[in-house]
Amino acid sequence: MHDHAPAVPTTPTSFSSSPALQRWLLRLLSSIGFCLLIVGCAGPSGPRQGGTTGPAVSSSLTPEQSNSIAIHALGLVGTPYRYGGNTPDGGFDCSGLIGYVYLNSVGESPPRTVARMTGFGSPVPVSELRTGDLVLFGSSTPSHAGIYVGGGRFVHAPSTGGVVRLDRLDGVYWSRQTVQARRP
Repeated sequence: MHDHAPAVPTTPTSFSSSPALQRWLLRLLSSIGFCLLIVGCAGPSGPRQGGTTGPAVSSSLTPEQSNSIAIHALGLVGTPYRYGGNTPDGGFDCSGLIGYVYLNSVGESPPRTVARMTGFGSPVPVSELRTGDLVLFGSSTPSHAGIYVGGGRFVHAPSTGGVVRLDRLDGVYWSRQTVQARRP
């Protein structure tokens, strides 16, 4: 499995050791859940490079399933990274996180490796990302993936020694990566 990205700078504060960070994340989850219920899906936002062109693709997921995927993924922020990991107790790599969230949110999971996820669902223009879509990073064959949760943000398990994180597609590191989107 080649499912990890290069090390990305992290903050020194551990999720589990910071009550203030835990409270902030719970407020964020509540706010995101409320917004998702009101607007259904997040509007387009993401990197300016990469992506798929073509018409919009409809989703086989209901808005409730998409919201469930996003909320479940956000709830796993702070879980340790572990290569080959696919459970909250054992840790996650990026594809293990995606498989776990999808299986527990909608009862199906994408292929286990990022390279095989390129055939999962349908390609989506990055400018038309919706909550619950997959974002795949890498030029010819993607080597990292995450779950789009709206507002230009995605949840992923980035690297050894790290934790599951919430990052922005337009952030300094991720905006320079080639990205494609897949919709189940």
